[in-house]
Amino acid sequence: MELHEDFKALEMKEDGLVLIDQRLLPTRLEYITCRTSEDVFYAIREMVVRGAPAIGGVAGYGVLFAAREARGDSKRFEEICAHLVDARPTAVNLEWAVKRVAAVAKASSMDLDAIRSEADAIVAEDIAMNHRIGEIGSQVVRPGATILTHCNTGALATCGWGTALGVIKTAYGQGRVAHVYADETRPRLQGARLTAWELVRAGIPATLIPDSAAATLIRDGRIDCVILGADRITADGDVANKLGTFALSVVCRRYGVPFYSAAPTTTIDFDTPDGSMIPIEERDGGEVTHVGESQVAPDGIDVYNPSFDVTPHENITGIITECGILREPYDVAIAELRKSLGR
Repeated sequence: MELHEDFKALEMKEDGLVLIDQRLLPTRLEYITCRTSEDVFYAIREMVVRGAPAIGGVAGYGVLFAAREARGDSKRFEEICAHLVDARPTAVNLEWAVKRVAAVAKASSMDLDAIRSEADAIVAEDIAMNHRIGEIGSQVVRPGATILTHCNTGALATCGWGTALGVIKTAYGQGRVAHVYADETRPRLQGARLTAWELVRAGIPATLIPDSAAATLIRDGRIDCVILGADRITADGDVANKLGTFALSVVCRRYGVPFYSAAPTTTIDFDTPDGSMIPIEERDGGEVTHVGESQVAPDGIDVYNPSFDVTPHENITGIITECGILREPYDVAIAELRKSLGR
């Protein structure tokens, strides 16, 4: 069985960068068009687009807009690029993409065609990497498996196909997946709004659960493996991912359930030694005190709302990349990978 996507989360057209406004899913499928670097900053910061690989793809076009706006002023160009990087500090793909396209901009003396080609290449490479991750990752899925996933890691979170959800879709197409459980992923409900939307659209049998139900399913032997994504992976294999990932890893380790992170090598931060060095974005408390426009907590309550947490490498069974599955000792595996990639 071969699955096909009938939507594009991001697409560069003549009049601008067209994005699905993911804040409105699943009830409304609407698009916004970015025409300036500030539009791109807003789309990333306000989570019109989210997911580390998708952020990287969008940021590449942000650099194109920056070059247009700078009009040959290198100082202004660098200021705009630095501003773009500040939009979401945890996702390493953002800074990586900005640096990559900015380097081409400088080397080509701000040639807009060359910059556009480099941004296009990031998108094409990500899609190809995701399909490769899907093929490699499907090998860890035993026939008839029930898989739990967290947050959203599909075509909405990438430039196409997906990382962890791409693995699930590939394995389902091979007849290996019987059922998928999707965490709702509080407080922004990316699992309920986005992953569930993608699973229904793909026709994959799935059940949405409260985040707090996952531990019971794992304890009761109803989950064969957990596969989720990553926003940053450090040199020792620690993984920063959506809040709730660490707790899942602890439960999986307690009950012997395989726990995999799936991400392209662009998500690996080779220069950050371990997870303690990762900046963790803390978002507005209104995301917790409100669900949409509805207030669910009293005025005056303090809120702690980190967007991510860090899972230590010892809790991770394997890191699925387009270059293969990394396993312990992760520091050695990642160092060898870096050498092979020339980074």
